[in-house]
Amino acid sequence: MPFLPTAAYSIHMEVALDNVPNTLGRLATAIGEAGANIVSMGGFDVRGDRLINDVVVNCRDEDHAARVITDVEGQEGVEILRWFDRTFDMHEGGKIEVVSLAEVNDRHDLSMAYTPGVARVCMVIHEDPVRAHDLTIKKNTVAVVTDGTAVLGLGDIGPTAAMPVMEGKALLFKEFAGVDAFPVCLDVSDPQEIIDTVIRIAPTFGGINLEDIAAPAAFMVEEALRRVLDIPVFHDDQHGTAVVVLAALWNACRLTNRQISDLSVVIAGMGAAGVAVGKILLNAGVQKIVGVDRSGAVYSGRDNLNPTKEWFATNTNQDRRMGTLQEVMVGADVFIGLSGPSLISAADLRTMNPDPIVFAMANPEPEIRPEDADGLAAVMATGRSDYSNQINNVLAFPGIFRGALDVGATDISENMKLAAAMAIADSVSDDELTDHFVVPSVFDRAVPARVAAAVADAALADGVCRS
Repeated sequence: MPFLPTAAYSIHMEVALDNVPNTLGRLATAIGEAGANIVSMGGFDVRGDRLINDVVVNCRDEDHAARVITDVEGQEGVEILRWFDRTFDMHEGGKIEVVSLAEVNDRHDLSMAYTPGVARVCMVIHEDPVRAHDLTIKKNTVAVVTDGTAVLGLGDIGPTAAMPVMEGKALLFKEFAGVDAFPVCLDVSDPQEIIDTVIRIAPTFGGINLEDIAAPAAFMVEEALRRVLDIPVFHDDQHGTAVVVLAALWNACRLTNRQISDLSVVIAGMGAAGVAVGKILLNAGVQKIVGVDRSGAVYSGRDNLNPTKEWFATNTNQDRRMGTLQEVMVGADVFIGLSGPSLISAADLRTMNPDPIVFAMANPEPEIRPEDADGLAAVMATGRSDYSNQINNVLAFPGIFRGALDVGATDISENMKLAAAMAIADSVSDDELTDHFVVPSVFDRAVPARVAAAVADAALADGVCRS
């Protein structure tokens, strides 16, 4: 089944139409028959015997966009004056910039912002380094750090090609929580180099958001940095995903009258996100979890387990269930996919317990399409924005860092993550809760504030804040 048209492949066309009946109709028909979707049209600019208009069209992919252009150009009385890919246009020149907070209009301003007045501030920080959190950008600045080894679903594309994603992350930090973030893409070949580099740049930042670092290096990097730095270190691919999954699962349980402690959960994919999801579910009270990787079920004593999977095997799957993904799905209540496309089928869902909860989060192609799970899953969620119940990390990481920075947290504890998940879950009221709405919209600007407040309270309760 082909993808639906999406804004990720949208084009903007400036078209000139002959000012005669049915020209606009032919244009719209051509776009529709090509399988694309018109999402907006500007007002007509009448220029003699021609009408000029701007048309925005969503397509399925780049080849589809090219076909739409060709079909439009072939219409009598229609001329494309210019067109552009809206995604590339948004990225032109980057998506973030540095903006000054202090005006420098005269020599007095200059004397305070820079020399000689700035020396007084430097010496205060020299005598009490904690003051850097009040008197510099450290108070509100996060480094978004990657080596480009596991970017989205693209894999190891390197640090330079990873920049648009890290810029995007910085943009979301600012838009949703007012946190100043900056991409730091590292050209390194060993996890220790990431650790060493981040330690060296840490004095500039109030927090470190690790991003798109392949497992198992991601675990090693986060653990080492949390051990040596006195600022929050958070691997979003792990914990941001886990927080939102837990929020969605809590609400799915509310909707289906289940207790989270009674669930039997299968997690497909034992990378960074899969392991973190398992950990947070354990902390939330889930007792039956089976993880599955390319070699099948993860259980204690199995071959081909790295140290992280060894931990997972020891702490989950107490019944030592073995076999393929399809085999361990039999009788499960919940499927959580963090692996790859089209991994399971409707037939697999029929082997689960009645009214299964299915979170198929592989991107861009989920483990099973919602269309294929229709009528089988009590709750269906994906990682995609063109389906309902999008499990998106933007619900978590901006508010988590906002709360941590606000109270001077030195770490992000497990209780802070649980508090964030509960705040996200509670953002969906009983009246709003349906099988198509178990997580709030990513555009609900109240969510980051709720998450920040909950995280701040948990940090204070856990005693992980600067005195």
